[in-house]
Amino acid sequence: MSTTSPQTCASLGAVPCESGGVSGVRFAVWAPHANAVWVCLFDGTPSAGPTETARHPLRSGDNGVWSTFVPGVGVGQLYGLRADGPWEPEAGHRFNPQRLLIDPWALALVGPQGDAFERLALQTGHACDNPQAPCQPWSQHSPSREDNAHAVPLCAVVDAATEHAAARALAPRPGVPRERVFIYEAHVKALTRQHPGVPEAQRGTYAGLAHPTVVEYLRRLGVTTVCLLPVHQHITERHLLARGLSNHWGYNTLNAFTPEPGYAACTGGQAPASAAEAAGVRAEFRSLVDALHRAGIEVVLDVVFNHTCESDPDGPTLSWRGLGQTDWYAMGDQGVPHNFSGCGNSLAVSQPRVVQWVMDSLRWWVQAFGVDGFRFDLAVSLGRDAALHHGFNPHSALLTAMAQDPVLAGCHLIAEPWDVGPHGHHTGGFAPGWAEWNDTFRDTVRAHWLGHPATRGELASAVCGSSARFAHHGRGPLASVNMVTAHDGFTLADLTSHRHKHNHANGEDNRDGHGHNLSDNAGAEGPSDDPGVLHRRGLLRRALLATVLCAQGTPQLLAGDEQAHSQQGNNNAYCQDNPLTWLAWPTPGDTGPTDPHSPAALTAFVASLAALRQRHPGLRHPRWFTGQPLPGEAHPDIAWLDVDGQPPSAAAWDSTAHRTLAATVTVGEGSAPATERLLLVWHAGHGPTPLTLPPGPWWPLLDSARAWVANPGDSPVTPLQDQLPLNEPGVHVLAQPLHDAAFSHTPPGP
Repeated sequence: MSTTSPQTCASLGAVPCESGGVSGVRFAVWAPHANAVWVCLFDGTPSAGPTETARHPLRSGDNGVWSTFVPGVGVGQLYGLRADGPWEPEAGHRFNPQRLLIDPWALALVGPQGDAFERLALQTGHACDNPQAPCQPWSQHSPSREDNAHAVPLCAVVDAATEHAAARALAPRPGVPRERVFIYEAHVKALTRQHPGVPEAQRGTYAGLAHPTVVEYLRRLGVTTVCLLPVHQHITERHLLARGLSNHWGYNTLNAFTPEPGYAACTGGQAPASAAEAAGVRAEFRSLVDALHRAGIEVVLDVVFNHTCESDPDGPTLSWRGLGQTDWYAMGDQGVPHNFSGCGNSLAVSQPRVVQWVMDSLRWWVQAFGVDGFRFDLAVSLGRDAALHHGFNPHSALLTAMAQDPVLAGCHLIAEPWDVGPHGHHTGGFAPGWAEWNDTFRDTVRAHWLGHPATRGELASAVCGSSARFAHHGRGPLASVNMVTAHDGFTLADLTSHRHKHNHANGEDNRDGHGHNLSDNAGAEGPSDDPGVLHRRGLLRRALLATVLCAQGTPQLLAGDEQAHSQQGNNNAYCQDNPLTWLAWPTPGDTGPTDPHSPAALTAFVASLAALRQRHPGLRHPRWFTGQPLPGEAHPDIAWLDVDGQPPSAAAWDSTAHRTLAATVTVGEGSAPATERLLLVWHAGHGPTPLTLPPGPWWPLLDSARAWVANPGDSPVTPLQDQLPLNEPGVHVLAQPLHDAAFSHTPPGP
């Protein structure tokens, strides 16, 4: 047993250590309103039925922390917690010692197996005849008298030093320069569940994502950073159980330190039956991080700290609620937690111990698993400050703790900058060091290409990093995470195939999901074999993708968009764990890149776009454009053009009728002098439109309408002069070397 464990006597949870020369485990838990707390030790495995072998009372100490040292036990010991205290629902207190509780700081969970785990959302702390359809007023709840130790996961003692040592043996973090980051948002299971190149037993798992075939695919696609939808262990909500559905996305955290076992090949996707199996799940996830790092790809985790799986007061009592609902959750009136997330129980992120719990989790994933950063779901909730009546504070206790933490230094911190609470929209409102999902970019770009009202001024701002949102306190364009689709909403294929959502499979009569999608069906709602419709959809998809990858900021791609993956118009597929959300990978014999409508052709186009972005610094400039020449340059860093080759008039900037805009960009790599000028053109107009070119020859690099990107080694193309003929909607990029001798030779390359 390590005597140099990073866990200390100040740590909460279960810490293997020595006391008076005797080995054992120190258990500590925060429960300031409890009257008594116990740690219960178990033998056996959940599959055979756990047996409680001992129950030790914890002593109350300072700051609401209860603790005890238990000699003679060690790593692998199974345990759970119980807490007693007031049962006063209208005051928010819901203690019940009959409920076995998960330690919020548990580093491993074991069991239960099968149906018991699937139905954890029904393990309420109050007596309820039908937890799937609660009807009793919360104020009339009474505590359940049934002991439920057989039906909940057991915690397992883990030595943190051993886990940290395993992480140090991984390939080092790639450290991708921020201006070169290209994010790929993916779901562990959905990505590989149907991949024909992955062994059947590994499909839909961490091992499947780490398979060389998948890693090489990501590398060829040009991805630098994979952002995984939640891999914290999670459960399915009661309303989905009532409909025979499951929580596919995973935004319903059961434990913030343990990898989701449903994605583990080593357990067959089942909850671990022993501490050793739980260690196997950790090792499999760690191997995934190692495989991606060896390919130069970063791993970012989508994490959920705005609420937990305990839901509203009709929900289960599994951990936090049983240790003190009024301490762990931000409380509203009449004993009901605030609901800033829409899930019923917003966490009390102004509480120091809750801040500690979040920070300990983040550090654990960095130090024990080697991850490279985090995307925070509904991150505005993390900045809601109790001292400001739960208003958003970009320098709240939790956000400040993240910003200064040395373990998180260099990690990606990405905010979803909104929640569903009052005044919940704060795009651009986070502090320096944060990147944010940019919904302004998403909506403007969708509107420009898909026929909704949008001005050229709005488009220009979006593709330059949305300075009106982000240019403050030293923040740069890279703070803007640019995407047109994400897991939450239409896929790219559906965005260009559906004007309306089609969410009937979710069992809510199509009431769920966003109704304002700024989408277009290109002439037919849903699947079509009309050549004209298919052609139009291809134009729109490539234009949208090219806009993302040729814009200033940090590009993000939804996994499957490069393959035209469709969810049949479902824009809220959180509960669809089936082929609707699983990527349909091409199989041998499928039509290849020569078919312009094939998934392979679109994939090749995206890979070429990513490579183009990496070759040309004008597509990924990390500083704000000024419209003035950089030191030593003859041309301004950016200059905007109308189709006549002149700067747009004030009226043209504000017009929604004109859909063509162009700009020249003249910047170098880092602080180096520029070696080329780029001309970018966004043409969403109809009919032939000649664009007057700036003087001199211009070599084409990209024509999204023709699905063409210049790649290194291609035959030289003929430069254009005077005019660029624009016909169908598309993005164009052209280059002009800044040395006269190069004009008559080959086009600019890498």
